[in-house]
Amino acid sequence: MSIKKNLIEIKSVIPEHVSLVAVSKTKPVSDLMEAYNAGQRIFGENKIQEMADKYEEMPKDIQWHMIGHVQRNKVKYMAEFVSLIHGVDSLKLLKEINKQAEKHDRTIDCLLQIKIAKEDSKFGMSSEDASALLQSDEFSELKHINVIGVMGMATFTDNTTQVENEFKFLKSTFEKLSLISSELKTISMGMSGDYHLAIDCGSTMIRVGSSIFGARNYN
Repeated sequence: MSIKKNLIEIKSVIPEHVSLVAVSKTKPVSDLMEAYNAGQRIFGENKIQEMADKYEEMPKDIQWHMIGHVQRNKVKYMAEFVSLIHGVDSLKLLKEINKQAEKHDRTIDCLLQIKIAKEDSKFGMSSEDASALLQSDEFSELKHINVIGVMGMATFTDNTTQVENEFKFLKSTFEKLSLISSELKTISMGMSGDYHLAIDCGSTMIRVGSSIFGARNYN
């Protein structure tokens, strides 16, 4: 299996305006470097410590995306270098990111995670909560974060119609929120199994792991 070949194949079928996040969680640096050498510059991790370790070891022109659930007490470990945090699901978390970003004199880009799946295990805020957050005074005081879009995780199911409906819901939520904030540009949705559908439904950023790196190692 060639990581380079997989990357070239995926990049050949996704439109220009769609960013590809290579989901590299659990993968060794050697695999990431193979992707890097094939031109990939955006990597997504779901554990802050693992991401920080890889950041130390790897070239500094990489954009690191935190795609997993974020615990507030761990934000400080990535505030110095993270490019985009996908899973922001509360004002409390935004405040913590803002506080840690300020310490490094940075502004950190964030996506609001919207709950689009039916499964209980998926995090995220409702469309209404996101709307209220963006219009709140507390939000307007946060000068070291930029909310640049939304992220959602569809239900893990073979029912394509359900997934499509969830993606369309995220797109319509994005459109509503865009009326409140002109900063919103990004819709992060779609993974290895469903990114074609996600792009058809308006995704501008896909998170692809196994189609690039092969199955994950959870040992």
